[in-house]
Amino acid sequence: MEYRALGSTGLRVSRLGFGCIKFAHCKEEEVAAALRRALELGVNFFDTARAYGTSEEMIGRAIASRRSDYVLATKSHGRTADALSADLETSLRNLQTDRVDILFLHTVSDAETYEQAMGPGGGYEAAVRAKEQGKVGHIGVSIHRDLATMRRTIESGAFEVLMAAVSAIDPEGSAALLPLAAQHDIGTVVMKPLSGGQLVSPPGPSGLPLSPDPVVSGALRWVISNPDVDTIIPGMVSARQVEENVASVERGALSDPERAEVIDVVASLKKSYRYGQTCLRCGYCQPCPNGINIPAIFQAADEAREYPNNLKHMGRDLYAAQERTAADCEECGRCMEHCPAKLDIPKRLREVAQFFAG
Repeated sequence: MEYRALGSTGLRVSRLGFGCIKFAHCKEEEVAAALRRALELGVNFFDTARAYGTSEEMIGRAIASRRSDYVLATKSHGRTADALSADLETSLRNLQTDRVDILFLHTVSDAETYEQAMGPGGGYEAAVRAKEQGKVGHIGVSIHRDLATMRRTIESGAFEVLMAAVSAIDPEGSAALLPLAAQHDIGTVVMKPLSGGQLVSPPGPSGLPLSPDPVVSGALRWVISNPDVDTIIPGMVSARQVEENVASVERGALSDPERAEVIDVVASLKKSYRYGQTCLRCGYCQPCPNGINIPAIFQAADEAREYPNNLKHMGRDLYAAQERTAADCEECGRCMEHCPAKLDIPKRLREVAQFFAG
């Protein structure tokens, strides 16, 4: 396992980290086995959040006795100092520890949230106080989509670690600002390296997922090939997933031919396990003559459907932020001409409009 310095924090983290977002819907004994197997294979970065249901409790019960063996991060949606302080105390209790190595301000993804969190009496104020008290080692921030806020955050000098979504599809465009983070010596943690679970192969002839999955392997290696990425945190729930992802990352960066192959595979990927054909968010359908940001619309629907209940609002917020929504589709069909997944996009837009209207 390769390790990288996480910005200026002094922490050394495995290139493959462990995203713990999916635990709430899993059997605890399987989660515990996955966490222990990760430690055995050299994975030393574990990321959770107050918003992830029972994730913190499961981590605490499974590996708290080995606290010195791993770098532990959690997140808080607390925008006020009181709310963040309360979240942190709950996290410490759940995780069975007296400190977290990194506390992220969770989804600071627009100017209004930034002002609230960073202003007088805001969550950042409490994070600084907790760091002074030794309850927090370093302060980070996670951001979705809003590149202006991401740039502002990087240039503020207030944060030591940035968490952003980057994948072979990279619908959020966050990769463009990773070099700026590196210039400011800010550690980089990549969430959603599999684009929220979209970058997977179709099931094999038996109807079961391929194991190991070549698309997953290529997608993970795509992200770690970026020299400005310190660690990636795919969501994992089983020891087998851990073993396969470790094996993929240990193969290292993609060669040029392998990179070209990943591009071809992603372009031809047509199915997801849950919803059949899926939007790849490649942007080939753009521009829409009617001004609809089709990839963003489908991303909003995926988030509103797939995210844990307490995070589904992110999809609805993204949808509400669109100037033109799925309901504005005039079904001209032009978007379908270049769609590599051969989606019936107008039909999908009607379904999305009905979903959000319900």
